[in-house]
Amino acid sequence: MNIVGVTACTTGVAHTYMAQEAIEKECKKRGYIVKIETQGGMGIDNELSEEEVAEADVVILAVSIGIEGEERFEEKQDEGKVLTLDPSSVIKDVSGVIDKLENL
Repeated sequence: MNIVGVTACTTGVAHTYMAQEAIEKECKKRGYIVKIETQGGMGIDNELSEEEVAEADVVILAVSIGIEGEERFEEKQDEGKVLTLDPSSVIKDVSGVIDKLENL
């Protein structure tokens, strides 16, 4: 499975990067391809290209604020392949979140 996503929290510090790390660790454990863009206090890191988004099977948006470039995910949203939730949900139960992605 190929997963891409964005993490962003209101302060742009802890939860943004904790959610990114949790998703990446769980995906690697399951043998999935994963790339997570962060939109935090230091700006945008690991920015996803339109090609990467198009090639992804599913998208996770672990965000508690509006994000830049959200329109990149409209096609996947229309296909029902986007899971949007709060970063704290990812941190609390990343395994359950990845299970949900598998069922999209």
